[in-house]
Amino acid sequence: MGTRISPLLANVYLHYVLDLWVVEWRSRAARGDAYIVRYADDFVMGFQHRDDAERCLAEMRGRFARFGLELHPEKTRLIEFGRFASEHRARRGEGKPETFAFLGFTHHCGTRRSDGGFTVQRQSLAKRLRAKVKGVREWLMAHRHDPVPAMGRWLRAVVTGYFNYHAVPGNWRALGTFRQEVSRAWLRALQRRSQTGRCLSWSGISHLRETWLPKARILHPHPNVRFHARHPR
Repeated sequence: MGTRISPLLANVYLHYVLDLWVVEWRSRAARGDAYIVRYADDFVMGFQHRDDAERCLAEMRGRFARFGLELHPEKTRLIEFGRFASEHRARRGEGKPETFAFLGFTHHCGTRRSDGGFTVQRQSLAKRLRAKVKGVREWLMAHRHDPVPAMGRWLRAVVTGYFNYHAVPGNWRALGTFRQEVSRAWLRALQRRSQTGRCLSWSGISHLRETWLPKARILHPHPNVRFHARHPR
């Protein structure tokens, strides 16, 4: 969207401008299934039929214009995504389905190892992971003379918070990368403490890492499992 307002105001305003309108549009104009997932002013919609998506997008532009809003020109696009996207694109001689970024993750069309069925794979956005590591590195350098336990407690909280959000199925690599880069940043900070600290090696940081940093593990179920547990039919 081409406006800047707080998440709270966006939730209230867009509930009427967008959410209720989508419910009405779906019952009035949709030929197939239509879904929306929204957080503040960022949202993704899914459609069973492409013509529904094209028609909804056109009408949505008009709807937003009535309230002095506009869809973000660089973030708004139609892509083929879902259970049959790979098959359809292969039949047309096209490449892999496009991906999209939403709420800190890049979403891919994937398959389950268990049965080869379709699944949505989510991977942490690389640029946000790098930005988070950079912030950790800067903090560590600024606090490199703090007691090691104090540094360890802070890093444990940071890594735990990152895992609490990003530990979704299929995102193992990002979790491991974050823990590894935090460990490297800690090592560099300790090496800068003194002449003695410069002798500290990667093997020397291993004990601190295992003591203070939680191990990478998946904390969240697949979306369909979570939804079924909270909203059984």
